[in-house]
Amino acid sequence: MTRIAEIEDAIATLPREDFSRLEAWFDSYRERVWDCQIEADSASGALDFLLREAEEEIAAGRARPADELLHDGNV
Repeated sequence: MTRIAEIEDAIATLPREDFSRLEAWFDSYRERVWDCQIEADSASGALDFLLREAEEEIAAGRARPADELLHDGNV
């Protein structure tokens, strides 16, 4: 049996309360991993294209800067 299969079997037998705790832990863990990846991508410049696209949309009048939307109460 693979390690993943063992984990799946163990999860399948958890009482509801323990499963809920595991689910909350896993969600939190996944969010931390995502945050670290976004930070790394941002620091490396991998997301710079998104900023350029947003600036182009604003310049073309197809979007407004977020600070304007917040100021106007549209968010």
